[in-house]
Amino acid sequence: MGDKTHNTDSLRLRARSHPLRASLSEEMHVRKLPPFSTPTRLMQIVTLLGEQDAEESRAHVEALCERHVTSFSTLCKHHTCRLGELDFVWEQHTEVASYTFIRTGAAEANFSIEPFGASAREWVNGLPGQVIRATQIALVGSDASPDLLDSLYSHFIPDDLVICDVAAGQARIWSDFRLHDDGFGHLLIVDQGLEGYERAQLVQRLQELGNYRNMALLGLPVAQRLTPQVSGLEQRLAMLTGAVAEQSSEDDQLLRELSFLSAELARLMAETRYRMSATRAYAQLSTDRLLSLKVGPVRGYSTLSDFTERRLVPAMRTCASFSQRLEDLSQRVAWTSSLLRTRVDTALAKQNRDLLESMNHRTHVQLRLQQTVEGLSVVAISYYLVALLGYLYKSLHEITPAFKPEIATGLSVPAIVILVLLAIRRIRRQLHEV
Repeated sequence: MGDKTHNTDSLRLRARSHPLRASLSEEMHVRKLPPFSTPTRLMQIVTLLGEQDAEESRAHVEALCERHVTSFSTLCKHHTCRLGELDFVWEQHTEVASYTFIRTGAAEANFSIEPFGASAREWVNGLPGQVIRATQIALVGSDASPDLLDSLYSHFIPDDLVICDVAAGQARIWSDFRLHDDGFGHLLIVDQGLEGYERAQLVQRLQELGNYRNMALLGLPVAQRLTPQVSGLEQRLAMLTGAVAEQSSEDDQLLRELSFLSAELARLMAETRYRMSATRAYAQLSTDRLLSLKVGPVRGYSTLSDFTERRLVPAMRTCASFSQRLEDLSQRVAWTSSLLRTRVDTALAKQNRDLLESMNHRTHVQLRLQQTVEGLSVVAISYYLVALLGYLYKSLHEITPAFKPEIATGLSVPAIVILVLLAIRRIRRQLHEV
């Protein structure tokens, strides 16, 4: 009864699960190497992927699995399987794909591809994408024969040799971090007490450190290549900013040049924003992996921390400086645009002021002219009214000879002028009230 109730509760929980719950749970268990013992040989190749390369990478791995009669999910981005005597791990990331072959029990005296079989060479040569990192790793025990260790040591360049303890002294690594004639970098790990999954975890952290370090360094050539262009834009902006302060410069010309500079800056930022942000992310991941390795020094040799920080830190600061210069330049362009806009607005305000003054003057002249016209209109209207009265007075003279029309006309002039003037003022007052 209790088991039945438990199963029912479980079914209810699954029915109410978020659509991404299962995938999120699986995500915490993927992207890890299978456990292996000592001695072991590993080979990992990391390739940069474009959109087409990503599909080709998946198809390439699928063909490998079909050759060894192993299932492969076309939707996954991480796959681990057994290929005969080898363990195979494939991972697809945003920009890269990694292919890892593991041969447990192999203790070769060199860093050759032979322990992984003849077919591995053919398969590796057909990998899509551009190789960004390839590593041959030999994991041996502390009890390995001196002849085996001496033979492996001989594959490193003494002047570039890095030796240090990792995993809190449970292992020691040797590498010159050079690209050798076979196209691989070589890494020797001596197991000094690793247990269980610690070996796979150590190898994965070492590889992730190197892979993320190389991906982070991809931003350095971009920054170095485009730095002269940024310097040119800075100099041009300084000249434009100085020209804005000069009254003799043409606003239209300044606006065209500033628009061109803004467009070039926007192009540079669009071209480099993703690479620079990815560089920061990869650098932070490299730093995290380096801390997790718990590196300890070996007297007389550089450590993994020394090697990583010696070049990675200056490169990241160069990239950060490049990104900061772009941001500062963008802000300065905005300031210069604001200054030019203020200058144009000031010029427009001055033109508007002058225009208003001119309009005010013309309005004043028109008012004086209007007043003059009104005065003349009073005279004209009065003249016509007096003339009309003159005809009336002449008619009265014919009726009454004693009536003097000239005298009556002369006496009517002041009264008519006053009446016309009052009428015009009343009309003007009514117009003002409308």
